[in-house]
Amino acid sequence: MADPSASINQLKIDRSAPAPGSRNTMSLVIVIVVVAAAAGLLWLLFGRGSGAVAVETDTARQPPSAAVASSVLDASGYVVARRQATVSSKVTGKVLQVFVEEGMRVEKDQVVATLDDATQRAQLAVAIAQAESSRATLAEYGARLRNARQERDRLRDLAARGLASQASLDAAEALHDELAARLETGRENVEVAESNVMLARDALSNMTIRAPFAGMVVTKNAQPGEMISPVSAGGGFTRTGICTIIDSDSLEIEVDVNEAYIQRVVAGQRVSAVLDAYPDWRIPAEVIAIIPTADRQKATVRVRIGFLERDQRILRDMGVKVSFLGSEIPQQTARTVPGVMIAGAALRSDSDGDFVWIIRDGVAERRSVELGGPADRPQVLIRSGLVPGDIVVRSAEAPLTTGQAVRTN
Repeated sequence: MADPSASINQLKIDRSAPAPGSRNTMSLVIVIVVVAAAAGLLWLLFGRGSGAVAVETDTARQPPSAAVASSVLDASGYVVARRQATVSSKVTGKVLQVFVEEGMRVEKDQVVATLDDATQRAQLAVAIAQAESSRATLAEYGARLRNARQERDRLRDLAARGLASQASLDAAEALHDELAARLETGRENVEVAESNVMLARDALSNMTIRAPFAGMVVTKNAQPGEMISPVSAGGGFTRTGICTIIDSDSLEIEVDVNEAYIQRVVAGQRVSAVLDAYPDWRIPAEVIAIIPTADRQKATVRVRIGFLERDQRILRDMGVKVSFLGSEIPQQTARTVPGVMIAGAALRSDSDGDFVWIIRDGVAERRSVELGGPADRPQVLIRSGLVPGDIVVRSAEAPLTTGQAVRTN
């Protein structure tokens, strides 16, 4: 029979054996630790920048020239022709020939087009014939007057000797005076006929259209067979001009300057101009005049600027940017100057002076600067404190402090 004590020992709890479920608990702890470590790593990598301030930046650049650095005001405008004309006719007519094309150079009084002149030629022929008839009539009256004068003189001699009646002498005198009056009328008729000839010649010459001055043809408006008129007539079927000519020597710049800054501009002031088509070409110019009136709608004053150098690359209606230079004009506008150019919006000022915020290693850093020109311009010259390539803050969505993390939009 089995020992009962052995069966009782089988009912004891083994304290050295692992508790049920302890392996699952250890696995859960390990998972929690791994997740916490990953979260910490993610915070270090990304969470640290969650408080970064969004900013807009600009890059400090070397000034392109001394002219830009010494300018007191910048503006933009267009190239205009001070002397231009749309060439038309004095009368309405049909275009017969056009002798010009766009881009052609024409001289003063050069023929640019001709109109149908058949009617004018016929009128001239009639006027010439009437003038010839008037001259012939004048010659007839002249001959008859000479004969009447001789007859009157003979009758006077006979009447003085009593051989002719007084009535005969009176008739001779009346005929002489009548022919003298007709001769005078004939002279007037000849002058009128000659004037008609001149008018007919002028009407004929109006059928030939000439250039009013030397210049360049920029537009061609009419073609042979079209009707042309000095005034608008016939809707869109009648042209009002043959072509448009501009005098290339009269090209100048017109800019609208904000009236708040017009005191910086004076007549004769030197200007540096840059055409939008040739951004690397600086053209010397000067202020011709300030138009003595303001535009109340735009709050601007128009300024005329003349080119000091002429070039065939300068074309009418080209966009141009100008820099009004200060009193200290550089000797060489192409030489560089010390310092850098930054956007005016990046410049800050406080009781300690002028400064900018620069970005270094993703954080903001305050940098004191020394100005080399006016501070209220779109582009500001910084003489010291920055070097070309520095990244400066133009604007920020929140106030910046030294060491503040930033991110660009």
